[in-house]
Amino acid sequence: MTEISAAKRREEIAQQAMEKGEVILVDLVNKYQITETSIRRDLTLLEEQGVLKRVRRGAVPYLRDKRNQIFSEKMNLNLFAKQRIGKFAASMIKEGDIAIMDSGTTTIQIIRHLPYSLKQVGSVTIMTNSLPIAQEFSGFNTANLILLGGIYIPEHQATVGPQTLQQLNELTADYVFLGADGISVEKGVTTAHILMAEVDRCMAERARKKVLVIDSSKFTHVGFVPVKPINNFDLIITDNEAPEEIVSVIRAMGVEVVIV
Repeated sequence: MTEISAAKRREEIAQQAMEKGEVILVDLVNKYQITETSIRRDLTLLEEQGVLKRVRRGAVPYLRDKRNQIFSEKMNLNLFAKQRIGKFAASMIKEGDIAIMDSGTTTIQIIRHLPYSLKQVGSVTIMTNSLPIAQEFSGFNTANLILLGGIYIPEHQATVGPQTLQQLNELTADYVFLGADGISVEKGVTTAHILMAEVDRCMAERARKKVLVIDSSKFTHVGFVPVKPINNFDLIITDNEAPEEIVSVIRAMGVEVVIV
């Protein structure tokens, strides 16, 4: 078989586990033609990330009772900064626009700050893999929300996987608004989950303007999986606690940074 990177291999293993309910160690060794030690290392890394749980003969998807609680806690971290960021991003969206939004806790604030008129039928089109964002439209007479299907990841309350990617590849948008778990000059924009990173990368390719919405706590933090280099984004919206020296470097790359 064609040799692939370790990161891509782990991505495939995680996806297989989500789809089939388990992965078997010996099957993975045979499939990838590498040592059992290497596969065990892959499974250990995926377990540390919270994607899979090691079992005797392989691994299964890792389910936790507290996943919804974890998401709720993240929603409230740096809430005021996220609200300001969301309000500014929402002001960019005009009638007739098409926008893609990922499952970050800052992108939800964009929807919450959209004017009432833009949530009505025919005003804007929102595409997302986020269940909480879809729920923000509850009670509105809207026919222009596209909720992407796929494998449901409870701790992110979002869909991922081949179905999600297939739907994205058939769509084009004016804007994409992405959150992130980390941003650094050296490592770029990163996130904590392999399959979420895959969806974010695809989302970024489907929009004419790429916007990163992150609060200042994400600066210098490096997540588990790279999403995109910083200079792939057109605009970064962050709060006034973002480190000035890093903001200056990013602006020197030609990326617009708005501080709110």
